[in-house]
Amino acid sequence: MRHSGIGGACRKPRINLISIIMKKAAAPAPAETAARKPRGRPRSFDRDAALAAAMRVFWRKGFEATSISDLTEAMNLNPPSLYSAFGDKEQLFLEAVESYSSHNRESCPYASEATARGAVEKLLTYSANELTDAGHPPGCLMAMASTTAANSSPLLQKMIAQKRALARESLLGRIKRGIDEGDVPAGTDAGALADFYFTILTGMAMQAREGVTRKSLLATVAQAMSLFPKPARKKATAPA
Repeated sequence: MRHSGIGGACRKPRINLISIIMKKAAAPAPAETAARKPRGRPRSFDRDAALAAAMRVFWRKGFEATSISDLTEAMNLNPPSLYSAFGDKEQLFLEAVESYSSHNRESCPYASEATARGAVEKLLTYSANELTDAGHPPGCLMAMASTTAANSSPLLQKMIAQKRALARESLLGRIKRGIDEGDVPAGTDAGALADFYFTILTGMAMQAREGVTRKSLLATVAQAMSLFPKPARKKATAPA
């Protein structure tokens, strides 16, 4: 389930809070300060920065491959401080996924587009740009979550499944609205169409993870949108 625009892409906010937090979390401490400050939870503990640092680790390595040592090193916390602030590794991961999902919803409110086709194109184009953004690990944190948490608790697996289901339902709802408003042909199988484009999104996330370029993903978007059903043209009324 970090993230720019060509064509119909969502316009990112001028100030990307996630990027700022991540940069802040990744910034090394001055040598003098680092020498004086003991490892662990600093007095001026920045919870958002620590969460963003953890998000980057999960995003890069996946849930199961990420160790507590990986997290404490990235967050500049000792294990007791991590547990005190975020609970265990699973609770930290759940919070990171929720933060990631909220960021994407706010950055790309695609459903507000005038047509269902425009909404889907906006979502896909935004995703192509976001998935290949050099400012964070490639791909999608949610996709990583789905493929690297097979041995996690039922609670975590349920939460990931719910996040994916909500994303699919949002897409389905916009397509159904398009049918009701006439910009998607009557009789279109809304469920099948939503599944098709959701599969495209999932595949794009996997490809980005493997290093596929933005240009290639945008070509995929163009091809996928060429298959979007067009509404029937209204017959011209013959002059009296």
